Amino acid sequence: MPRKFFRRFLPDHDAIRRNRYVAWFGPRLQHHNLWHLHRRSVAGGVAAGLFAGLIPGSNPVQFAAGALLAIALRVNLPIAVFVTLYSNPFTIVPLYYLAFRLGQLVLMQGDGGLPPLAFGLEGKGFGEWIPAALEWLASVGKPLVVGLPLLALLLALIGYFAVDRLWRLSVRCAWRRRRRRHALRARRP
Repeated sequence: MPRKFFRRFLPDHDAIRRNRYVAWFGPRLQHHNLWHLHRRSVAGGVAAGLFAGLIPGSNPVQFAAGALLAIALRVNLPIAVFVTLYSNPFTIVPLYYLAFRLGQLVLMQGDGGLPPLAFGLEGKGFGEWIPAALEWLASVGKPLVVGLPLLALLLALIGYFAVDRLWRLSVRCAWRRRRRRHALRARRP
């Protein structure tokens, strides 16, 4: 697995313990799973980051949520924070639309796409536009409020199991390569 690659960027466990900011949080940030790279910790970090990435708000809010989830679940903290970056200005609209459609599906509201915004308000005053925009948000709101946590949970589950399976596959392939190398060495005179 790319453990060796990531190890170059992560601090060692002793450096984390000596850090004065980490020491301020006491043993909560010193748990070994928060910083080590192994299958469960990384898969859990990916799941925590995928879940936190759909929390409405800016990146610092999502970073904090990913970190808190990683600490609570004792999974890899840097991975959880980094993975939250999948929701960015380029992906947020499709993700929220997918969450909206998932919410419609769960609520059994199969009336198509997003409700149209009141296009007939062109040229009208701000006072007439605000109530129509709020009404539009209210019509979008319920499916979105139901769909966002469901999509976050679904992405987290898919992310966890995908990383877990890929990690296992990578280890199996490494063992096979190692076995082949040993077999070739044993055949040589």
